[in-house]
Amino acid sequence: MQAERRLAIMQPYFFPYLGYFQLMAKVNAFVLYDDVNFINRGWINRNRININGAAHMLTVPLQHASQNQLICDIAMSDDSAWRNRIVKSIQQAYARSSQFQRVFPLVERIVHHPANSLADYLLHGLTCLRDHLGLKTDIVATSRRYGNADLKAQARIVDICLRENANLYINSIGGLELYDRTHFEQQGLKLAFLTPALQPHSDAGAAFIPGLSIIDVLMHNDAASVGEHLQGGTLS
Repeated sequence: MQAERRLAIMQPYFFPYLGYFQLMAKVNAFVLYDDVNFINRGWINRNRININGAAHMLTVPLQHASQNQLICDIAMSDDSAWRNRIVKSIQQAYARSSQFQRVFPLVERIVHHPANSLADYLLHGLTCLRDHLGLKTDIVATSRRYGNADLKAQARIVDICLRENANLYINSIGGLELYDRTHFEQQGLKLAFLTPALQPHSDAGAAFIPGLSIIDVLMHNDAASVGEHLQGGTLS
């Protein structure tokens, strides 16, 4: 019997939250949907950390980004100072956390990556985080592989699954209304949805705020505890 091959598709995000990596941990291939339109004020180029018990936004500045551009066509700001500002904010927020010495070099390596392309920058960051988390999931970017951007919505998702020889597609629970299970089954595919588990974690007196960047989880949990968090989430 052929082993089950699981696949997920998500837009690339900047230091995404724990649920993103719970999804990555449950699949064999994780496809970055980077040749679709950019979303203003979304999570593609920004995320939140905990500063003094309040959520604080970190933002990667972009050049002339708009929702009429594809993610893979967007360049980041030429002003090099923004990388230092982000690193400094993270350092100030988590310098006293239990895992700071172990995690901060990873943060610096990701933030200071010299790519000018937003898609390349995010791919590098997500690959580094995957490796740090010990995940074996393949990461693939749609702009680099498929050439099927003429297909739209569900039809494109199904086409990518078939090209990757997947037999189970897992989507975040937020997409429950977007997909037709019967249509997937007609193509020989199973469809499931993941509800993330965002359990409290706290050290150094830090108040827990759910849904922050994965940075917050990494700074407050040792490797074993992070592994337990990654196994969270419910498939339905």
